Amino acid sequence: MQLSKNDIQNANRIYRLNLVNSVTGIKPGNLIGTKDKEGNENLAIFSSVIHLGSDPALLGFITRPSKEVPRHTLQNIKETGSYTINHIPISSIENAHKTSAKFEKGISEFDVCNFTPEYIEGFTAPFVKESHLKIGLLFKEEIPIPLNGTSLIIGEIEYIQINDECIDTNGYIDLEKSESAGISGLNTYYSFNKLASFPYARVENCINTSTL
Repeated sequence: MQLSKNDIQNANRIYRLNLVNSVTGIKPGNLIGTKDKEGNENLAIFSSVIHLGSDPALLGFITRPSKEVPRHTLQNIKETGSYTINHIPISSIENAHKTSAKFEKGISEFDVCNFTPEYIEGFTAPFVKESHLKIGLLFKEEIPIPLNGTSLIIGEIEYIQINDECIDTNGYIDLEKSESAGISGLNTYYSFNKLASFPYARVENCINTSTL
């Protein structure tokens, strides 16, 4: 099958939505925890978290246009300046998926979707107790993307909390041991199996001398 730009644009809306959301493959599954200035907790699922740099330690995520549907996560981040990113544990994928429902502001997805808020002293945003890898961030910048009305939200890492057995002495995180879930499309979830680890790639080690 070959699909041109016109084929994609003229496809049924749901087909196009599913196709484009899954074409990139498996993405990280995360729950972003926030709290508004009144203290109301919010939890929402995201599959767009990306690494932006390690010094300073920056992560980004994409938030959709907020004109028609209120984006409580973004509102809360701007109000308080802090948020958490929590890996979705495989055992909680159904509950995590339910956080994508459009709950009214003031209703805590922690409560209705059976997650437990957890706090670190000195950090205001709620973590997900059930998650095996939790990240606390401070909001740094919003970069609007005019092409489709989305925004890239950039945060700097303040805390990382991870089970000891999931990280090695070199800082590598084993997503299989952390039992983190991945997402393809909008509603399909995957587990991770570690295949291999390779040393840093250097040109002299990559050339097949038998072909020279």
